[in-house]
Amino acid sequence: MRTQLPPMPADEVLTILSPLWPDHRSALNYGSCFQLLVAVVLSAQCTDEQVNRVTPALFAIYPDAQALAGARLSDVERLVHSTGFYHAKARNIIASAQQIVHSYGGAVPEAMEALLSLPGVGRKTANLVRSVCFGLPGIIVDTHVLRIARRLGIAPTDDPAKSERMIAASLPQEQWTRFSNVLNRHAKYVCTARKPHCAECPLAMNCPSTQPFDQHR
Repeated sequence: MRTQLPPMPADEVLTILSPLWPDHRSALNYGSCFQLLVAVVLSAQCTDEQVNRVTPALFAIYPDAQALAGARLSDVERLVHSTGFYHAKARNIIASAQQIVHSYGGAVPEAMEALLSLPGVGRKTANLVRSVCFGLPGIIVDTHVLRIARRLGIAPTDDPAKSERMIAASLPQEQWTRFSNVLNRHAKYVCTARKPHCAECPLAMNCPSTQPFDQHR
């Protein structure tokens, strides 16, 4: 019978994985904080690669909040159709643009509460925008980070909000953003959802979820 290993310390995970994933930039392409916000909203239930295929045409027509605030819904739906859930996404990014123009003078707000008040913006999006645009610490719990943090035992939960709190408690603030980005890359390319590449993973010897692997973990 296989003995369950204890959770891996978050700081140890960061030390081991950081050299493997030195690029801590967002995988989404953007030219401004507003474009980053829109791209992250579009990335829900969609790959970054697909979003990057869609946003050049979208941003060519609607490069800023002022332009998108006056957009016709059907035109935006057509442009973002391939990202999935396009009715809701188009409505949300137009409504967010309108709110940013009317309430914040066209500039993406910095405060967490202000960002969370924008349609379609959750904590993942808000933390990413705050970290990239304002240099603030943020734990960006997307599906990849949620999965690998659970498998490593750092945050054994399927709830993104709980995962964020557990990760926050395990690391100093200055490491939050870097940790999120490292986990995202490792989960996306090594600790994948259905068939994790444990043989290629430097964490495998101490990971609570190594082979024999339970795909439900």
